[in-house]
Amino acid sequence: MSAKIPLSLESILAARNRVEGFVHRTPVLTCSYLDQLSGFKLFFKCENLQKTGSFKIRGALNAVTLLGNTHDTVVTHSSGNHAQALALAAKIKGLKAHIVMPNITTRIKKEAVHGYGADITECEPADKSRQEAAARVVQRLNGVFVSPANDFDIMAGQGTLALEMLEQVKDLDCIIAAVGGGGMISGVCVAAKSSRPGIKVIAAEPELADDCARSLAAGKLTPNKSTPDKLTIADGVRVSLGDKCWTVLQHYLDHVITVSEEQIVSAMRMVWERMKLIIEPSAAVPVAALLYKGDEVKRKYPQVNNIGVVLCGGNVDLEKLPWNKK
Repeated sequence: MSAKIPLSLESILAARNRVEGFVHRTPVLTCSYLDQLSGFKLFFKCENLQKTGSFKIRGALNAVTLLGNTHDTVVTHSSGNHAQALALAAKIKGLKAHIVMPNITTRIKKEAVHGYGADITECEPADKSRQEAAARVVQRLNGVFVSPANDFDIMAGQGTLALEMLEQVKDLDCIIAAVGGGGMISGVCVAAKSSRPGIKVIAAEPELADDCARSLAAGKLTPNKSTPDKLTIADGVRVSLGDKCWTVLQHYLDHVITVSEEQIVSAMRMVWERMKLIIEPSAAVPVAALLYKGDEVKRKYPQVNNIGVVLCGGNVDLEKLPWNKK
């Protein structure tokens, strides 16, 4: 059944060739303190140190490169990280970029998007609002929509980070990453499992945006129904799984762990304090999963010890840190 999915190790290797030289080979770091707390040996893939501050440039650049000369304007909707990535990818390729962003997006992410030369249209922070606003912009500008996650070229680009991690750490038993739209975890699943049979891939997500867990439990795609008063602090993973990502994850993903808002903030602060790394809340989600729900992994996969943890981004509004309540 997986052979029907147009995402493969070959497509991820091809994506790697396209983005090489334009993206960083980010480091993998360790922290004995977090090893001790979690009971695992953890290897942190620092995509927070990637260009534009997140892994998203990998997929955006792969997708934009594959467009060739067919369009001169690319459009997307994004809470910030894909927005910055697409803006930079368009700049590299000499294209215009127009981004639809939720009106609650942090100031620093909006400023970064403008800094890469893209235009912004704001919308309400709901999946439907984002999609409808982007569709209007595409029609008005005769542009092409580049999905934040629900695109196999995007997934292939994101999967390149897993190829790097497996080269950097030879004996990983498992990789864990946050899941929102599903582009990164889909690429990681295919890259990891095609390269190293037997490796486990686990997704982590907030309890307030747990559509991946509910979808796997139900055996069908089950989108989020978030309301403005119940939005996770992890803004990068508020969006629901895309249907194309779901076709990958239902075959490849091993498990999903959900965490509370308090656990996300605690894990984020711990990484700042102990590893001296600036990560955003979305990057803290898999860390929280291992620190507070690690027993769940141990019960389900007792053979797992060496775990790769994707720190997916580091774009934070320093004036609104979650532990500084004013």
